[in-house]
Amino acid sequence: MTKFPLLSQDGDVMIGGVFSIHSKITQPSLSFTERPTLLACTGINLREFRFAQTMIFAIQEINENEDILPNISIGYRIYDNCASTLSSMRAAMALMNGHELTLGNSCSGQSAVHAIIGESESSSTIVLSRTTGPFQIPVISHSATCECLSSRKEYPSFFRTIASDLYQSRALAQLVKHFGWTWVGAVNSDSDYGNNGMAIFLSAAQEEGVCVEYTEKFDRAEPEKLLKVVEVIKKSTARVIVGFLAHVEMNNLLEQLSLHNITGRQFIGVEAWITADSLVTPTSFSVLGGALGFAVQKANISGLEDFLVRDFWETEYLCNETNKETTQKPCKANQDLMELSDKDDDVEELRYSTNIYKAVYAISHSLHSILKCSDGQGCKKTVEIKPWEVVEALKNVNFTVKNGDRVWFDQTGAAVARYEVVNWQRGTDGSVQFRPVGYYDASLPSGKRFILNTDAIMWPGGRKELPVSVCSESCRPGTHKVLQKGKPMCCFDCVPCAVGEFSNTSDSIDCEKCPEAYWSNQNRDACLPKEIEFLSFTEVMGKILIFFTLFGVVLTLTAATLFLVNKDTPLVKANNSELSFLLLFSLSLCFLCSLTFIGQPTEWSCMLRHTAFGITFVLCISCILGKTIVVLMAFKATLPGSNVMKWFGPAQQRLTVLFFTFIQVIICLLWLTINPPLPYKNMNYYKEKIILECALGSPVGFWAVLGYVGFLALLCFVLAFLARKLPDTFNEAKHITFSMLIFCAVWLTFIPAYVSSPGNLTVAVEIFAILASSYGILFCIFAPKCFILVLRPELNTKKHLLGKTR
Repeated sequence: MTKFPLLSQDGDVMIGGVFSIHSKITQPSLSFTERPTLLACTGINLREFRFAQTMIFAIQEINENEDILPNISIGYRIYDNCASTLSSMRAAMALMNGHELTLGNSCSGQSAVHAIIGESESSSTIVLSRTTGPFQIPVISHSATCECLSSRKEYPSFFRTIASDLYQSRALAQLVKHFGWTWVGAVNSDSDYGNNGMAIFLSAAQEEGVCVEYTEKFDRAEPEKLLKVVEVIKKSTARVIVGFLAHVEMNNLLEQLSLHNITGRQFIGVEAWITADSLVTPTSFSVLGGALGFAVQKANISGLEDFLVRDFWETEYLCNETNKETTQKPCKANQDLMELSDKDDDVEELRYSTNIYKAVYAISHSLHSILKCSDGQGCKKTVEIKPWEVVEALKNVNFTVKNGDRVWFDQTGAAVARYEVVNWQRGTDGSVQFRPVGYYDASLPSGKRFILNTDAIMWPGGRKELPVSVCSESCRPGTHKVLQKGKPMCCFDCVPCAVGEFSNTSDSIDCEKCPEAYWSNQNRDACLPKEIEFLSFTEVMGKILIFFTLFGVVLTLTAATLFLVNKDTPLVKANNSELSFLLLFSLSLCFLCSLTFIGQPTEWSCMLRHTAFGITFVLCISCILGKTIVVLMAFKATLPGSNVMKWFGPAQQRLTVLFFTFIQVIICLLWLTINPPLPYKNMNYYKEKIILECALGSPVGFWAVLGYVGFLALLCFVLAFLARKLPDTFNEAKHITFSMLIFCAVWLTFIPAYVSSPGNLTVAVEIFAILASSYGILFCIFAPKCFILVLRPELNTKKHLLGKTR
């Protein structure tokens, strides 16, 4: 059974064409009792018919052009595959063999055509290329974009004037990511075109961080699968759908979505259907309104429009009244084509026609090279054109067509990727328009390939606001993403950062720890310098301690004044006035040294505070120790034959005080020389603030100073305790004993309190110990004497002191 071309014209060289001019095919009944009838095709596809017309236009233009093939005419044979791969195989065999029925045991080895243009769909193109491939007949497709066709090993003689889906699929993922749609659905044709394209998109989407809620596919001959796809779309939460579909499958899906009233989805389309006029119906805009997708650039070929709507029907199509008898068979089978003669509303949106035009010119330029054509002598007609020569010539073509586009093929036989980004919009007259809103050019540098005019886009429902399609809302700064168990990476919960951590960007994977000297703010989106804490003069605690310090100094000066005024009285004389004044002076220094513990620690204040504390208290305790020894010596001196007081006179008392104090000075100098106390930022106790304190430097030095003070206090306490019951009316040893008892109790309590107190309370505890012990000494030793000097002056007599009065 032969297959006649739908359109044909003889020439010196022949170019074949295969298009899906009809969209449906009816299988004949196979009774095996009679010769099968021809396959019946129905459903005119206007866009595919325009491809055939464009091919004829380009051939006619070349035949009229004396520059390319001056004395050679190009003929054509155009077949209709009726959107069927089975019919594609029949067309391929017819193009190779011709339609004449011949008998014989040999063949010429020459195919009926020298090159083939087609097909529109990748699956049919694969059938065509594999059938013609062993004979090395070049096939140039205008819209078969499957990346699988890039294999030169499997398809060595295949070329295309359109880019591979490798670029479109990646661009789709970039487009989705650009608008922040991280939760999408995906539907593709169950074909080579749809499966390969979707596989590349899914891989690119994963790289871009886009999650796919579902991936569904169906074939045009599987209505039950189509209904399942519609149900999945209906139940899904993704508002964006990427449709990698051929226009036939897209038309089927559109019908079902309209029937189920599924609207408001943002469709992202591919070149196969985004500008297909066949999808524009009265109800389609409610589903596809606002759709975005990549489209081949519009055809801009002078003279083409007039040819399509007028010249073709007047000069090329032979089924008219005058010649109907000579071509009766093909004309009778294709009477429905006459219905297209009045159609012209699709011409403005022709896009793939440019690719058909380029394909015809590519073949003609390769023939120009093979036939060694020249301006003066024309082409050598005697040269036998072999198909593989045309293949090799096509690899080297590089020319510019009249609309300004350059034509060449890369190493995979494809053209450079250039797309328009189009948006389904409704015009002012209510018509559906495919409005360009950007472009993609793979030949440009990576940062300049994608250009979008977002303001010109109309979104579904006629809205100007960008639709949102995410599984989980974006996590604000201050939180981080925690993936939901068993769900894709785009589905997550937003968990606040822990204390001391921050995230200053949206959708952070993890929170970062603040630097050591910083702390997170309340919103956890920034790190602020930690609050520096120390016992300052301005805070309440500092003011209270300053008050008691100065109050102690005032009381000490008051006592010193009273002693000075009454220095010649028996009471003052009996209490060793020189040591008493030195003790009052040292007590004033003890009170004042507490001020060095208040305020911001510096290098000098840290060294001063501990050394001043150690030296002044040793001076104070040394004076008390001297007074205790004087009491003991005085009692011994009253015994018969005792001469002890001459060995502990005023000079010896001064030397004793100086000696004990000098030892403390030596300890402090060693401490400051070897490892002095320095300011230290303590970040260990509180995480949210820094305690500015004085590090001890050498703990041994600190405890040596404190231990020496404690040793002298204990020694003083023991001696005073031994002298407490000496026969004396005014026994000063009792007062010293009690003062040392308070002193030791305070400092024994201080040690655990000092170790366990946090922050500036450590300093406050130390100041409290200094003030408490100082007040204890002041009150215990000097309060009874001041009481007599001020309130009971009558007791300030020698007789009373010697116990000779009642």
